[in-house]
Amino acid sequence: MDAVLFDMDGVLVDSERFWHAFEDEWVFAEATDGTPDRDEITGRNYREIHDYLTANYGTRVSKEEFVARYDEHAMEVVYRDGVELMDGAVELFADLRANVKIAIVSSAPQSWIGVVRERFGLDPLDLVLSADDIDDPGKPEPYIYEHAASELGLEPDECVVVEDSYNGVLAAARAGTYCIGYRTSENQHVDHSAADEVVEGPAELRAALTRLGCLT
Repeated sequence: MDAVLFDMDGVLVDSERFWHAFEDEWVFAEATDGTPDRDEITGRNYREIHDYLTANYGTRVSKEEFVARYDEHAMEVVYRDGVELMDGAVELFADLRANVKIAIVSSAPQSWIGVVRERFGLDPLDLVLSADDIDDPGKPEPYIYEHAASELGLEPDECVVVEDSYNGVLAAARAGTYCIGYRTSENQHVDHSAADEVVEGPAELRAALTRLGCLT
C-alpha cells in the first residue's frame, strides 16, 4: 500500500459525540419532519444531509439556515475546544510519513479540517480533500476516494482508507480501496460489513497498518 487516507470525524477526532447531541437536540427535533436513523446521515457532507433529509423526510428550515447552524456549531462547540485527538495520532502520522503518503479525506469543509490540523499539529500532509472540493456526490458514493487516489498519483487499490461510519465505509469500498472500519464507543452498532477488516481503537489500527506494510 502506498497511501493511508484518514476520515476525520469519528476517526482522527472524537467529534461524533458532539454531532450526535446536535442532531438529537436540533436536526431531528426541530429541523426535520420525520425520524431518520442516525446512520443514514453520519459521514455525509452537511449540505447533502439537508438534501437527503428534505427528499426522504421533509425539512422545516431552509438549506441556508441548516448550513449556517452546522457551521456555527462546528466552530463554537465542536472543533476549536471540544474534540480530542485520537490517542497516538501525531506519532502514527510521523511513523507513516517514512513509508507512505498520508491524506485526510473528509465530508467536512476545509475550514473545519483546518482547525483540526492547526490545533493538533497534523501537518505536513500529502493531501487534504473535502467533499466541497469535488463536483461529484459525496459519501456514500465513491467519488471522493477516487479523486483522492488520483490526486496522489495512485490507483484506489493502492490506498488504505480508515473510516468509522456506514456511509464512509461504503464509499471506500465502492471506490476499490482497502478499507479499515474503525470501531469506537460511539459506533458499536454501525454496519462495517463492507470494510475489508474492522479494528477497535488506535492500537489495533496501528497493528493493521503495520501488517499492510504501511509501517515498519
